[in-house]
Amino acid sequence: MKFYIVDDEPAILYVLQNIIEQKYDDEIVGINDSSLAALRELAVKKVDIVLIDLLMPTLSGIDLVRQVKKLNPGVRFIMISKVQDSDMRAAAYQAGIEFFINKPINIIEVQSVINKVKQNIRMSTQLASISKMLNNFNETPPSLNTSGHQQVNTTLNYLGMSSEKGTADILQFTSLMLSQEKNYRELDLATIGISDHQRKVMEQRIRRAIKVGLSNTANRLIDNPYDEQLSTLASLLFGYDNVRAQMLYQQGKKKTGGRITIPKFIDGLIAKQS
Repeated sequence: MKFYIVDDEPAILYVLQNIIEQKYDDEIVGINDSSLAALRELAVKKVDIVLIDLLMPTLSGIDLVRQVKKLNPGVRFIMISKVQDSDMRAAAYQAGIEFFINKPINIIEVQSVINKVKQNIRMSTQLASISKMLNNFNETPPSLNTSGHQQVNTTLNYLGMSSEKGTADILQFTSLMLSQEKNYRELDLATIGISDHQRKVMEQRIRRAIKVGLSNTANRLIDNPYDEQLSTLASLLFGYDNVRAQMLYQQGKKKTGGRITIPKFIDGLIAKQS
């Protein structure tokens, strides 16, 4: 994988460079302490993963992510920050980052996050191949499914679910649903060789991932109950009563949280693209 690092602290650049270069199959193609200079280089360089500081002078890390994503949507971003502000973190996920790494830098955390992003890239490549195969079989315009898949991924990032193993399974299911034009219960996984047992294992991971999404959503609505966009999305994916129950649970006002339903969540992701 090809990496690019952006941080205005030389010590952070040095530490991240050392961590990444421990893997022989990884290559650092650029390092910069200026986000504006980095933007110019990222516009022309071939890069897989960018590690970017949130609080950069002149051009913030979030703004850099937004601008690079317009030029090259395939670049994956890992954001580095000591800021715990939930609104800023939500804005970063909405801009298109995959994960946060907290400062001070922890080597194990950095290695774990990088491995997860690399896994997501490999999974996306596999899903693209599957979608292409199914598109050719069904004679479905490729742009429709590709666009839908990207929008689903953006929604999952917005919900703060990117770090969950079940997110890759959700993307695989939704990609097939878009290709086959079916809802979740109608989905035929036998077409790609997934057995009933494998489906159950995937659904266990998906359930845990959705639970994280519900918890993140409840936290954000507690902080900002007048966020109409998030409220509408939450009702579509989880149901109003479940979101409300989760909010009360996380505030210590209820003994149990909201329930999650896999078909409702995944069908809701597809409905959002319509």
